[in-house]
Amino acid sequence: MLELRPNCEMCDRDLPPESADARICSYECTFCANGAEQVLHNVCPNCGGGFVPRPIRPKRALRDGTCLRHHSAGTKRRKLKWTTADIASFTAKLRDTPPQDR
Repeated sequence: MLELRPNCEMCDRDLPPESADARICSYECTFCANGAEQVLHNVCPNCGGGFVPRPIRPKRALRDGTCLRHHSAGTKRRKLKWTTADIASFTAKLRDTPPQDR
């Protein structure tokens, strides 16, 4: 089950569970859509993978045991450990290579 991290790891913007603006990579690294698309150019600075929109977990149980009430979102905020220059260099190498070919 996805962790649904609470913030953009780059700009620290809040990304609540219902946010359609959250993007994740296959490791669940979480960024806002603007950061993932405009700054990172669809390259996760942590793993090099691409991003997809993060699914939204239903607020109410549409099937028994399946909603935010039963499986709450994560609360641990994360922050990138890379400098802006590190990120720019890393994404520049990979941004023109489709995620499936990285």
